[in-house]
Amino acid sequence: MGLRTRFTELVGIEHPIVQGGMMWVGRAELAAAVSNAGGLGILTALTQPTPDDLRREIDRCRKMTDKPFGVNLTILPSVSPPPYAEYRRAIIDSGVTIVETAGHRPQEHVEDFKANGVTVIHKCTAVRHALSAERMGVDAISIDGFECAGHPGEDDIPGLILIPAAADKLTIPMIASGGFGDGRGLAAALALGADGINMGTRFCATVEAPIHTRVKEFIVDNDERGTNLIFRKFHNTGRVAKNSVSDRVVEISARDGAVFEDIRPLVSGAKGRTALETGDLDAGLVWAGQVQGLIHDIPTCAELVGRIVRDAQGIIVSRLAGMVADEVAA
Repeated sequence: MGLRTRFTELVGIEHPIVQGGMMWVGRAELAAAVSNAGGLGILTALTQPTPDDLRREIDRCRKMTDKPFGVNLTILPSVSPPPYAEYRRAIIDSGVTIVETAGHRPQEHVEDFKANGVTVIHKCTAVRHALSAERMGVDAISIDGFECAGHPGEDDIPGLILIPAAADKLTIPMIASGGFGDGRGLAAALALGADGINMGTRFCATVEAPIHTRVKEFIVDNDERGTNLIFRKFHNTGRVAKNSVSDRVVEISARDGAVFEDIRPLVSGAKGRTALETGDLDAGLVWAGQVQGLIHDIPTCAELVGRIVRDAQGIIVSRLAGMVADEVAA
């Protein structure tokens, strides 16, 4: 028995589980493994230094799986932005049929993707943004609760409220992000009105994740308190794992008169990449969510996806159905 939802039907996957598009982590090894397990793997476009490198990574992923996979394109305001239009063209020209957009003003990208027959999932952190994306013409929404790694927005709404609030107003499929890592979470997300779940931190702690083993073990060893919120003062809140670097960022930011330039040397993406690739946990930021408290092992993606689906099915069919039966019998 499977878990069929509007989202699995939309993108042609077996299980309603999506791998988050994570910087430095969303590479072919991981995306292909998730897709081969029946979920939806996601390559991260900007992990690749050029659009041509992205083309090669898409080709590499295609050699590893014949299942659907997608590409994440995150658009962020910047003084010197990457050539987003060229990355977009690389995605379209490579025949990718599923894209996850995120970030700032994606309209021109959404319009071009849609004009070329690409299914677009837009990632956001608020119901109002989700509704705006729906009006823009995206096919599905991935909505991030406050528990998530990365940027949870400035409203601080946890998934228990955000997911049903979004489900009440959206008419297109929605996947729930932030705090998901096991079958209980999948069953809960479906009960709250979502059509699937998106997992980032949980997929970092898998055999196929292309990051150092020490980082994976760090995630397993952490609990639900093992994160810091950074950039709050600068209205760009981010949730990262608690380590010496993020502790220092919090400390400096709390000073009177602190400005972003005071912490810039600590938070560069290059230093975060060094931490992930070398296992030096004091080298830079490690982006991880509160779901660390639910992660206790480092399985293969196939083992993880299979376990989550089996556990969710058991909860839905046995535990919850049994409660209804007992109530009726009484």
